[in-house]
Amino acid sequence: MTLAAGTKLGPYEILAPLGAGGMGEVYRAKDPRLGREVAIKVLPESFSQDADRLKRFESEARSASALNHPNIITIHEIGSANGTSYIAMEYVDGTSLRELLASGPIPGKRMLDLAVQVGDGLAKAHSAGIVHRDLKPENVMVSRDGFVKLLDFGLAKLFVAPTDQATGAPTAIHQETAPGTVMGTVGYMSPEQASGRPVDFRSDQFALGSILYEMATGQRAFHKGTGAQTLAAIIQDDPEPVAQLNPKAPAPFRWIVERCHAKDPEERYASAREVIEALDALDLEAEDGVDREPASIEVIFELEALDEPEPPIVEAAADDDSGRMTLLPLYPAPFVPVRRRRRGPTVALGIAILLAAAAVGFAAPAVL
Repeated sequence: MTLAAGTKLGPYEILAPLGAGGMGEVYRAKDPRLGREVAIKVLPESFSQDADRLKRFESEARSASALNHPNIITIHEIGSANGTSYIAMEYVDGTSLRELLASGPIPGKRMLDLAVQVGDGLAKAHSAGIVHRDLKPENVMVSRDGFVKLLDFGLAKLFVAPTDQATGAPTAIHQETAPGTVMGTVGYMSPEQASGRPVDFRSDQFALGSILYEMATGQRAFHKGTGAQTLAAIIQDDPEPVAQLNPKAPAPFRWIVERCHAKDPEERYASAREVIEALDALDLEAEDGVDREPASIEVIFELEALDEPEPPIVEAAADDDSGRMTLLPLYPAPFVPVRRRRRGPTVALGIAILLAAAAVGFAAPAVL
């Protein structure tokens, strides 16, 4: 039953519907106690007698409430009023990633920003022993100021996370799913989900790869005529190469998507944090038409001693009267480049001194 504006649900006042999904209906509501707006997810009355749905509904509240992270929706409370179960959560004033994708591919720089935030939220969940299992554009909200929030942990599963190094205790308890059970959203499942096999955090990586693919190309990675055909494609087929749909996508980005989409979980990244690091290493500003000043290359030189203990090349001294820099070559010594490092647009003063010294051939003292 749809709740009309003005309806009271516990301490909350319903303002307007926001949407509906497999786990219930979502409304914008007001909490008069704190004078703030919240989002209320309501389990429909027709499902209230369904023990499995009620269990998953409560599991969502427990899973999400255990996580405190800027990129994960905040759960305020779980309650029941007049036989209706509900979850009160943070209200995000923005739009879903699905709505953003309706206008086509997302420009490179913004795409990376959103992707890294999604990865950050997943990394937090995985560190707490929680795998989302239903990651898709509909469950990624983007606020008006650009912050990502992961929603809907209704299919979340607890797995045994690495033990806490301080206490030696596991950070989560394993929650079983019946073998052969397929849970998730067709098109964003991992091969192991589609096959009804056990899943862990790497399953979320596959879904993240599908989201990256869609943000870069504007098309779904796995989308066939029927759900069964889509599941079969996820299990055995590779999506159309990103380069064919978006030739501007750089090779390193394509490699990240392909690794996330590996059919064998062992071939994916070791953690969501590794995915974030790979994304952070990319620079897609050029895709947005941003002019960049080329970075200079600083060459670091080290002395190669020739039967002399620590032979110096030059000394530099400031002239107190003129403020000029004086080079005082002592005696020549060969030098060799040992490594190259990317630097900013300015050239290091030490390099300028070395080059100036070379120009005068280590002759008489030179004044710059």
